[in-house]
Amino acid sequence: MSKYVKELVTRDLKRRFDGVSDAVLVSYTGMDANTTNELRGELSEKNIQMMVVKNSLARRATEGSSLSPAFDDTRGQVAVMWGADDFVSLVKEVVRLDKDSEKYEEFTATGGVMDGERLDSEGVKAISKWPSREEQVSMLVGQILSPGANLSGALLGPGRTLNSQIKSKGEGDES
Repeated sequence: MSKYVKELVTRDLKRRFDGVSDAVLVSYTGMDANTTNELRGELSEKNIQMMVVKNSLARRATEGSSLSPAFDDTRGQVAVMWGADDFVSLVKEVVRLDKDSEKYEEFTATGGVMDGERLDSEGVKAISKWPSREEQVSMLVGQILSPGANLSGALLGPGRTLNSQIKSKGEGDES
């Protein structure tokens, strides 16, 4: 590849990675074209982008960015995945595809980068066990609403007890 072409590809990669701060690296060497297209279709439904890059060009394109550590010790050709609603959702999807050994045997998560720190394959699997953004929001809403629900129960409980006693006393007088 000539120096001019490398510069063009590097510039294009910089443009594509603009605004991407977290990504997962995967290897899918040996996967046939039909399976790859099916994989890309599944990913696009979840707003996940996947791009195959040559490591040396990706290193040049991400130099000085938060994605740079992801390409430090990689060799050969890898696919970079980014997108989804949040990084944890992306990692959960990658790990799910990695475990789906029947359909995507050659697909394996090799690492990634989160908040400028390099992740190995074990780090990616550990992050997949974290709650996603939606789960975190629902837990937070539950924590915010629980004191009010407890207070409401504490205030209404004695009133209900008194109401039932008055009602039973009133029914007892009629007989």
